[in-house]
Amino acid sequence: MHDLRQIVDHLEEARAALARRGPKHAALLDGLGELRARRSAGIQARDSKIQSQKAASAEMAKAKKGTPEFDARREALRALSDEIKALEADSKAVEAQIEEILLGVPNLPDPSVPDGTDEHGNVVVRTHGEKPTRVGDAPKDHVDVGARLGILDFEAASKISGARFWLLRGLGARLERAIAALMLDMHTREHGYTEILPPVMVRAEALRASGQLPKFEADLFKTKRADEDILYLSPTAEVQLVNLHADEILDESRLPLRYTAHTSCFRSEAGSYGRDTRGMIRVHQFQKVELVQLTSAETSDAALEELTGHAEKVLQRLGLHYRVVQLCAGDMGFASRKTYDLEVWLPGQSAYREISSCSNCGDFQARRAQIRARKDKDKPRLVHTLNGSGLAVGRTLVAILEQYQLPDGSLEIPEALRPFMGVDRLSPP
Repeated sequence: MHDLRQIVDHLEEARAALARRGPKHAALLDGLGELRARRSAGIQARDSKIQSQKAASAEMAKAKKGTPEFDARREALRALSDEIKALEADSKAVEAQIEEILLGVPNLPDPSVPDGTDEHGNVVVRTHGEKPTRVGDAPKDHVDVGARLGILDFEAASKISGARFWLLRGLGARLERAIAALMLDMHTREHGYTEILPPVMVRAEALRASGQLPKFEADLFKTKRADEDILYLSPTAEVQLVNLHADEILDESRLPLRYTAHTSCFRSEAGSYGRDTRGMIRVHQFQKVELVQLTSAETSDAALEELTGHAEKVLQRLGLHYRVVQLCAGDMGFASRKTYDLEVWLPGQSAYREISSCSNCGDFQARRAQIRARKDKDKPRLVHTLNGSGLAVGRTLVAILEQYQLPDGSLEIPEALRPFMGVDRLSPP
């Protein structure tokens, strides 16, 4: 969420920055200046009426009770009170309109973000490793590899839950568990993150603070018990980790704070009908290891490079070929001001696919969640928040199935996972 004064005082600059996300975005600020002026005028009018009320009250105190003068002054006070209430109600209505507008305005792109309106404007920053040759000349996609090994079952999952769910059997289930364990061990033991095991049902306030509401209401699953507030199934542990310190003033010496969590994530994929309907790429439920950092404003740019590197280390440890792509202004997420995507090579699809998105959100989420930090006795400042997948566990499994498949139908286990698996190869039954 943006600071109203900052936006209005630099309205044309904000419009220009938003236009980089797409032509329609600049119009999101229409009417904001007029509403701010109306709010200021309303506050001044209310304060003036309050001063008049105080003066009238003092004059009434001098009048003798039961006299016409006393009754007249009492009626005048009542009229002033009604006017003040009306002005306060109008101010609340204006505040609600301002908040509604600001909640729908995405973060402003960092000046270093390349121009572009969609994925075609993204820029490849670096590529790691080579495309694997072990897969042979006719590699299968992960669906065929998993079915051939007897570890991946979409039909059984569909009987239980419907479309866009999947089920792992035997060593397939162990393989996904091994992937998550490796990620958590690396991030906690090597990269300095504190592991959190959060609830996966979250309140609307938490989703609003992290930027999922109101923008992505249609993409969320929600549940409700009688006589209780609605709870949502979390679409990403970013929600829970960002809100760990909501409404707090931290000691700035504690920064950066680094958190990681392995959770189930739930998305309705409301806007993706007809896309990626085959396989495990775009499903309703998946496992993810999330990374979140809370930093000072001065260190968040460097923290983004660090966090992205932590996600890359997992891919490198697993020996997976990937590339790093900087997203253009028009392809970034709602809350992000700068984003790197890690895209892993899938030989069965002959394409790179996103496996992690690492973003610096600046103070956008912290303003919504009211997360501040104080240095010594200075005035508290909003922190900066960063997040990234470290990694999406299911998509990592997809990458392993496709990059480590062998022409004879078996699957080589990446060396880093063998201590967790107890085997170095899976073979068709």
